[in-house]
Amino acid sequence: MKFTKMHGLGNDYVYVNLFEEQLADPVALAPVISNRHTGVGGDGLILICPSEIADARMRIFNADGSEAEMCGNGLRCVAKYVYEHGLAPSRGSFALPGEQPCCNASLALETGNGILTVGLNTDANNQVQQVCVDMGEPQLTPKAIPTTLKGDRIVETTIEIPQGTFSMTCVSMGNPHAVLFTDDVAAVDLENLGPALECHPCFPNRTNVHFVQVLNRKELQIRTWERGSGVTLACGTGACACAVAAILTERTDRQCLGHLPGGDLQLQWSFSNNHVYMTGPAVEVFQGVW
Repeated sequence: MKFTKMHGLGNDYVYVNLFEEQLADPVALAPVISNRHTGVGGDGLILICPSEIADARMRIFNADGSEAEMCGNGLRCVAKYVYEHGLAPSRGSFALPGEQPCCNASLALETGNGILTVGLNTDANNQVQQVCVDMGEPQLTPKAIPTTLKGDRIVETTIEIPQGTFSMTCVSMGNPHAVLFTDDVAAVDLENLGPALECHPCFPNRTNVHFVQVLNRKELQIRTWERGSGVTLACGTGACACAVAAILTERTDRQCLGHLPGGDLQLQWSFSNNHVYMTGPAVEVFQGVW
């Protein structure tokens, strides 16, 4: 089986092109191929599949074999792969609402969060350098996240774990996120707090966990414990959720820069259509045969 190793800001996955390859049991393969000592190594396995309703379909399997609904960094890499490998033609230029086109190419990709439009900026060699993803509308109701916590929205709600009591805001970007603001994100014991919050009983499908330090009204410092994978260098859907949480709690403006251990993402929650937009790089590392 041929594979491609790619990453978005260090959030790395093993990608398999199911337009050409066959894979019977991705749940069993994901933990083995993701192992950083005895496998290819990565935060999980992503399948690039044919789609009857879009240019391609993305399926994500975490490093523990569980299937995730959505991955923002992974989607940027899928877009790069689909475009550069000629699996689908561009649908034309891409623009944010009310603005001039910012990308010279675009695709429609099927995800666990529906069909998402992605814009691609290419260089002189027609290689994708930056990808802008229309992440759709954030979902804020407990049922959509999902969580058993009560209320219209889970904004700065108290949660208790053995390590202490915390205030969190919950957002779904097609997958669940818990955002906790702190004055010093570097001091957070993420390896200890992350799994306790991920598996809290109030999250029936578990959750991604993000600790966020607000640097100013246009910049966030983010650290992530990713559901099913542990500490990751970046989480695209998580960065979007952090921006939404910061705006909901009046900590930042509608456009901000998310600083993650692996690099930066441009984030915008549009007034005009309520969609969140995420822009960042996608990098192919190497190809191989498993």
